[in-house]
Amino acid sequence: MPRYKLTIEYDGTPYKGWQRQNDQPSVQQALEKAIEGFTRYPVTVFGAGRTDAGVHAIAQIAHVDFNEEWDPFKVCNAANAHLRESAIAVLACEPVDDDFNARFSATARHYIYRIITRRAPLTIDAKRAWNVKVPLDVAAMQDAAQCLLGRHDFTTFRSAHCQAKTPVKTLQSLAVTRRGDIIEFQVSARSFLHRQARPMVGSLDCVARGRSPAARPGHPHPPALPHHLFDGQQFNLVPEPVVADGDVVLEHLLRNSRRTWRPCFCNGVAGVRV
Repeated sequence: MPRYKLTIEYDGTPYKGWQRQNDQPSVQQALEKAIEGFTRYPVTVFGAGRTDAGVHAIAQIAHVDFNEEWDPFKVCNAANAHLRESAIAVLACEPVDDDFNARFSATARHYIYRIITRRAPLTIDAKRAWNVKVPLDVAAMQDAAQCLLGRHDFTTFRSAHCQAKTPVKTLQSLAVTRRGDIIEFQVSARSFLHRQARPMVGSLDCVARGRSPAARPGHPHPPALPHHLFDGQQFNLVPEPVVADGDVVLEHLLRNSRRTWRPCFCNGVAGVRV
């Protein structure tokens, strides 16, 4: 069966995540329905990562098997025609070898989170950034972010519903930068625990405000970020996941062994450059 790699962009606001669900709209289900609209037979679309509800993507990688060969250009056009009423677009399609797997061929996963520090509410970025109305110490966040790099037990940042076999992950990079009132977090790892990245950003936000991520009633105020976040026991002491008016922030970028992607921004609009 011919296999094709898809590069997908979507606004995650109307979806309950990537993975197909019985009673909720999902990105995977919408894509499969669109492709079945022109193939006339059922298909399964396999994603490189399962983004959570409300998470957007600028280059989600997926693969799909067809019963016959298709012109990649026609696959893109036909899929997008059936996706006109959705918030999903197929950016690219290319044939790949049978051993290519969107999930297991991925060499890194990248998330970009943004905090916009201003008193006025967000309008254009309302579903794509976290609006923080107080000044934040970016230098403190940059210093604390270094403590998270490398191989650690990230149980503290793990969702109670996480199905990973081990909480030990290797964080390859966590860059914190500021452009005007926009603070951007670029997080990269080969794989993440369920909902791992957002509590990390929430913890850095606490550091930037001059308080401990674990400063909760009945718990001691730890002296430094790494000493209490990597003991594998203090789950639920970090802040709630970063949200923007009830929707999770931001863009999901994936890199695989066949092609490298990196984010670019032009006038505040996220894009992809090869």
